[in-house]
Amino acid sequence: MATYNKRGYKAPKPKEEKLDNEFEEVLEDGESTTEEVFNTLDETANKTEEWVAKNQKAILGVIAVIAIATLGYFFYNKFMVEPKEEKALSDIYLAQTYFNDALTNEAAQDSLLNLGLNGAEGKLGFVGVADEYSGTKAGNLANYYAGMSYLKLGDFKNAELYLLKFKSEDAILNAMAQGALGDVYSELNKVDDAIAAYKKAASNDNDYTAPRFLYKAAQLAFLNDKKEEANALFTQIKDKYETSREAMNVDAFIEMTK
Repeated sequence: MATYNKRGYKAPKPKEEKLDNEFEEVLEDGESTTEEVFNTLDETANKTEEWVAKNQKAILGVIAVIAIATLGYFFYNKFMVEPKEEKALSDIYLAQTYFNDALTNEAAQDSLLNLGLNGAEGKLGFVGVADEYSGTKAGNLANYYAGMSYLKLGDFKNAELYLLKFKSEDAILNAMAQGALGDVYSELNKVDDAIAAYKKAASNDNDYTAPRFLYKAAQLAFLNDKKEEANALFTQIKDKYETSREAMNVDAFIEMTK
């Protein structure tokens, strides 16, 4: 027998009820998950507090060590390094005066250089400052002046010794020291070492020292029958430092080394 819906009859909505039930379940699950998260955080916090309490002495010990090290470094610099630096600067000043005078007084050059190296008037010379104040800025600078002084005196072994000790972030001073090492090795007939030192001196790429030491390297290479290397160095002078004094006759050398 056929069935039909009476007018006004409304069918039940099982789907909506199902959705409501699922939503309630989601809320319940969400509340459960949130509760679990907070429980986990509480457990972690408790464990952290327990660890801190258990290791409190060790933690305080580490903090104390850091504090003592910081204060120690401060007091060491304030009461040890700074006074030492001042004394070194006082001694090196007179030695620098002798060195500068030696550059303009050729007749007394050797004696003035020796005074600068060995000291006078109760002041240490470059050698003494370099040895006694090793690790200070003045001590490091003394290595440079000692090396340059020995080079001018023809004592190439000592010149090499002190120039190798000198370290500087100043581009010009570093280039001059490397160039002086090139001169030392050239005098000792260590051709490859000399060329390498001149190249290193020229690597700072400033217009004052770079063409000068490139030219020295090129000339030394040319005189020792290293024509290909000499050509490359002369060409570098022409390409990068065409306004320098060293570039004036460089074309002739380039042709000679082809």
